Amino acid sequence: MDRGIWNRLKSKITRRRASGVLTAVLLGATLAAGAAPSEDTLVVTSTNGSPNNIVVFKLQTAATPSLSLVNMLATGGQGGAPGASAGAVQFQGELGAVVNYGSNNVSQLVRTGDSISVARTINLASNCTKPVSAALSETQLFVAGANCAESHAWPIGIVDGSVVALGNSSAAQIVVGETWAALTMTSGALLQLPLSAAGALKGASTPVTLPGDADNTPLGAAFWGNLLAFNPAHSADSFALVNSTGAVFPVLGPEPPYPSNAPCWLAKGPGNIWYSGNSPGKAISIFFSDSEGGVFYKSVPLAGSPTDLAVSPDRHWLAVIYTAGGDGYVAVFSIDSYGDLTPVAISSPVGASSFDGVAFSQ
Repeated sequence: MDRGIWNRLKSKITRRRASGVLTAVLLGATLAAGAAPSEDTLVVTSTNGSPNNIVVFKLQTAATPSLSLVNMLATGGQGGAPGASAGAVQFQGELGAVVNYGSNNVSQLVRTGDSISVARTINLASNCTKPVSAALSETQLFVAGANCAESHAWPIGIVDGSVVALGNSSAAQIVVGETWAALTMTSGALLQLPLSAAGALKGASTPVTLPGDADNTPLGAAFWGNLLAFNPAHSADSFALVNSTGAVFPVLGPEPPYPSNAPCWLAKGPGNIWYSGNSPGKAISIFFSDSEGGVFYKSVPLAGSPTDLAVSPDRHWLAVIYTAGGDGYVAVFSIDSYGDLTPVAISSPVGASSFDGVAFSQ
């Protein structure tokens, strides 16, 4: 790792002792003191190849909208993750993360001005392998792989809290709420993962009892505060809510159900809106909800099959990665005050047959 980047990281970290546990807290929103805020909106994805590369696009919305390639650089690790996962790329503030499935590690990303670079490599906990999904909180990096779910003090990267053993290698996505995290398993399980006061994983996982109409192939997930939503993609009720007590509220998805439609990947929009990537339907499916139920609204067509999606921190944009004609694409939509989507820009092919994970940096 570049010494200058590491020194800037260290300058923003203070350590505190709470209940006998040493935690790391990132102070401030920027890495470099006095750095001017940038107005550029960047979209980051990965190729999931060998080597694994991150791909950075710039969203231009003035005059003629475009999504132009900024750069493409190696993470230093290997990809190779299977398709049934989400959250491979994450960004929060000036720092991001991308999983390297074939190298058993995570690459930490850093934004400086309008450029993104690879800062360092974070290894998984001992005996944990094949990371497929990551999530970020202010003080923790969460990672799920073939046999473990784990948390790392962020941004320094040391393993923090419990390392949770998984019963099989079907992990799809890990996400984090206020007092608990969740992990979807394509085998048909949804796991609750409690958090410590410091925000790290604490103790063993607890399976959520899923009803028969919402238990087939849980894939994408996202939190709204402490309320989880997830996609049991191959169920007729292909959207469901789960509160912190484990109560489940299934919601009927678009019809006809799987295999014609299957909302698979999920992002929380503004207000009570959720966006889901509907792979076989080649669409973005939109849901509304309250805390105990919801309704499918409509689907917005895509030119290919989506595999992940993300909403920008300012809630103005939605990015979707999809495949069509043997190439990977990123499509960006604007989000209006009602949550409706308008196409804005689509990336040009960059030589990648598909992308894995997508995130905004603003």
